[in-house]
Amino acid sequence: MQSGALAGAGLATGAGVGALVRAGTATAAPSQAQDRQIFNFALLLEYVQAAFYSEALRNNALSGDVLRFAEVVAGHEQAHVDYLRKALGAHARAKPKLDFRRATRDQHAFLDAAVLLENLGVAAYNGQAANLTKPALAAAAEIVSVEGRHAAWISDLAGKPPAPRAADVGASSVEVIRALESTHFMKAK
Repeated sequence: MQSGALAGAGLATGAGVGALVRAGTATAAPSQAQDRQIFNFALLLEYVQAAFYSEALRNNALSGDVLRFAEVVAGHEQAHVDYLRKALGAHARAKPKLDFRRATRDQHAFLDAAVLLENLGVAAYNGQAANLTKPALAAAAEIVSVEGRHAAWISDLAGKPPAPRAADVGASSVEVIRALESTHFMKAK
């Protein structure tokens, strides 16, 4: 997802995500403390994705190849959550309150939201790569490669080009948070 598309989705950064935005704009040399901040930023996205697919499956609104996609990806996203929570230990952020409304009850709305969420995940991981230490980067690379496959798969199912560019650019945490907030899936605490 190109940075301009993310920025155009924008709402102001809401309460509770300010620390994530600061973490994503880090310019200092990578450190373990910065890794924790970035992994918590990634954990927010993974929480949203895992909950989204889980709820869509519970609502029984999907069919055919879209249902199969959701079944497979739900497991992957939960594995990403589990990995990040384990890596962060006591530093792991809490799961946000979420409300997916129609996006998990209607297959067309699901497709639109899934395309956005998967491409947003790729942009977020790519945008933070240079800010991670080498060990954390290796772990993030393992996750983003799968997120890229998810993005291609759901884009194809939605009738969109699965690989519209030769490279996936990263997005700043501000752009990612704005795009995520534009969905209105996260509820204020």
